[in-house]
Amino acid sequence: MKCEGIPASGGIGIGTAVLVAEPDLSYGDVVFSGVEAEKARLSGAVAAFIRETSAMAESLREQLGDKQAEILSGQVMMVSDPYMTSQMNAAIENGICAEAAADSVCGMYVELFSSMEDELMRQRALDVEDLRRRLLSILLGRPRVELNRIPPDSVLVARDFTPSMTAGLRRENVTAIVTESGGTTSHSAILARTMSLPAVLSVPNITDLLTGGETLVVDGSTGTVLVNPEENVLRACRSRQAEEMARQADLIRFRSRPTHTADGEPVSLCCNITSPRDVPNVLEHTGEGVGLFRTEFLFMNRSTPPSEEEQFRIYQDAARRLDGRKIIIRTLDIGGDKEIPCLNMEREENPFLGFRAIRYCLSRPDLFKTQLSAILRASAYGSIRILLPFVSCVDEVRSARVLLEETKSCLAQEGVPFDKDIPLGVMVETPAAVFLADQLSREADFFSIGTNDLTQYTLAADRGNSRVSYLCSYFQPALLRAVRMAAACANRAGIPVGMCGEAAGDPLMTPLLLAFGLDAFSVSPTAVLPVRQAISRWTREEARVLADQVMNLSTADEVRTCLKANAR
Repeated sequence: MKCEGIPASGGIGIGTAVLVAEPDLSYGDVVFSGVEAEKARLSGAVAAFIRETSAMAESLREQLGDKQAEILSGQVMMVSDPYMTSQMNAAIENGICAEAAADSVCGMYVELFSSMEDELMRQRALDVEDLRRRLLSILLGRPRVELNRIPPDSVLVARDFTPSMTAGLRRENVTAIVTESGGTTSHSAILARTMSLPAVLSVPNITDLLTGGETLVVDGSTGTVLVNPEENVLRACRSRQAEEMARQADLIRFRSRPTHTADGEPVSLCCNITSPRDVPNVLEHTGEGVGLFRTEFLFMNRSTPPSEEEQFRIYQDAARRLDGRKIIIRTLDIGGDKEIPCLNMEREENPFLGFRAIRYCLSRPDLFKTQLSAILRASAYGSIRILLPFVSCVDEVRSARVLLEETKSCLAQEGVPFDKDIPLGVMVETPAAVFLADQLSREADFFSIGTNDLTQYTLAADRGNSRVSYLCSYFQPALLRAVRMAAACANRAGIPVGMCGEAAGDPLMTPLLLAFGLDAFSVSPTAVLPVRQAISRWTREEARVLADQVMNLSTADEVRTCLKANAR
């Protein structure tokens, strides 16, 4: 039997299916024992959850680093929030048991996050769902499955693979992961990639199809799962597995190599982060700096915006950890698919075309200048650049620069040190920015092309809508022409041009981006070595020859096929 899902973590894993069964969390037979007694039960369960989760986070930190532990730490922060617990206590006062109160309040947050368009925000729904299940299991006294006792050569099969499952997990006993939910940016995928485990996610009804004990072949590159394959098929899969392991071993050679083209031209290869705690992961994967620091996450899950001092400490921390390496800090990018309650933004009919990112920041100079001041102060401690998101006209860049200069003047009068020549860049992620790239290149110190939104707006296809997902591909000829146009304008103006979208992390795209004149890539940490390897295999001239061929093609499938055929 062959099952298909989303390829989330490359490689081939072969082993015996182990079903991760969830405990029965039904609470219909729980009797309401009075308001104070139920509140006491809830308080005890929350305290136990915090103790257990904090211990799990520490275990995860030792295994996989700060970034993965941060997911569990976020759950601790959420359940410790007085607002959430007060909501649960208020529900108890309406005469329901602690289980029902926790279930209803967590369910409300799951629904809230699930309704958001952004994949990263929808991922928060899975965090809350994990929190809900574990809090209920504590209240009900029904312990969850322990994965530290699974036998060698196991393929974990579960509805979802959560950070809490990995605490104490013996990595050497697991060969692959298969789940019924999750996507390429989900925690399941991130955890699998961090642990170098092949993973296929969102396989429909896989936990119902299997009973446990089946032989599985999991191909995390194609998204296929073979159940009890015939012996000749299994032999062929083992042969492919050996080839894949050899390919991974070859990548290790690039850990100690600088990033440059086949003829020695240097290229900047950095990583995308959301917190200073991500920096060790960047350095572990030999990223050469940070090409995108997403600052909107500093504003989420709080009742008031972060102060200048708080932001300064965070940016300073990131700069110090990078020890002189480049860091590009994107100013607040909110609206559209990122809701931030503490800013009290009005709901919009079409938020993706609405009051977001630079548009919002320019309307709130107090908020914007607070962030600019924090970034400027941090620039005294590292090589920092500022990036403006969602620019669609020259006026926005000029207005932002005026506010930046005003902020510089205030700091100078106060005698505060900062980089007086800090570069100000433009994120090219709207068609307007592409068409105005020649004008914008005279206003900006550098370009960073964001292909995720640029694809969405160029193809007029919501990337969160599965019915038009076939259009949301960075292999689309229209998108490639937009990238080439923007890069060409930057090259003519003599300013650096990089890319921080998903396309930058795909080695198939590497020769095209080199041909277009990009000199900087910002990718996920796990993509650093594959992209560095791809860059090393092409000269600019060789890449241009291939690009001339590709740019005459008419469809995304033709482009992908051509790039695969010419991959090195």
